[in-house]
Amino acid sequence: MKTLAEYLTEAERNHGHMCPGQVLGVRMAMLGCRLIGIEEPKVGKRLIVYVEIDRCAADAINTVTGCRLGKRTLKFRDFGKLAATFLNTETNEAVRVVARESSRELAKERFAHLPTKKAQQLEAYQTLPDEDLFLWQPVRVNLPDADKPGHPLSRVACAECGEGINDQREITRDGRTLCRACAGERYYEPVG
Repeated sequence: MKTLAEYLTEAERNHGHMCPGQVLGVRMAMLGCRLIGIEEPKVGKRLIVYVEIDRCAADAINTVTGCRLGKRTLKFRDFGKLAATFLNTETNEAVRVVARESSRELAKERFAHLPTKKAQQLEAYQTLPDEDLFLWQPVRVNLPDADKPGHPLSRVACAECGEGINDQREITRDGRTLCRACAGERYYEPVG
C-alpha cells in the first residue's frame, strides 16, 4: 500500500481539490483494506467496496482501492453516511468503517491554533489515530452472483419500453417483465 501522503496527492489530482472529506476517505479506505487483509487494493477484483455517501470521500475511496462502478467492484448505497464497507471476496471477510461524528469537534479542540475549520480538520484527519476518527466492526455481506464482477449473468428486454435489463434487475408484474422505470421507479420524467 502507498503512504498516506502519496494517496492524498493522488486523491487531490483525481478529485480536483483537497478537502477534509478526501482525507477521511483515504484514511477510511486504507484502514478498511488493512482490516480485511488487503495490502495492495488495486490488484485484481478481490475487493468490493460499498460506499454510503456521494461526496468527496467516495472519490478518495475510489482512489485508494481502484474500485469502480464500471468494474462492479464499487457499490453505492445512498444512506447519506460517511461510511463504507470493505469486502475481501477471497476470504469473505468484511468490515464496515464509519467516520466518528466526534472527529469534527476533536479537530476543533486539538487544532484550535489553526485559523480555519478546514485547516483544523485537514490537520486532524491526517494526524489523529484511526480510533479517534473512525468506528469499525466486522460485518457479513451477502453478495449475490448477479452483483459480482464479470459479464452479465442475464439480460432481458422490458415489455413496455424494450430496453435491455441486466442481472435480474427486472420486475415481473402481472406476468410482464418490466424495467424499474416502467414499473414506476423512474427518477426522470420524459419530456416532449
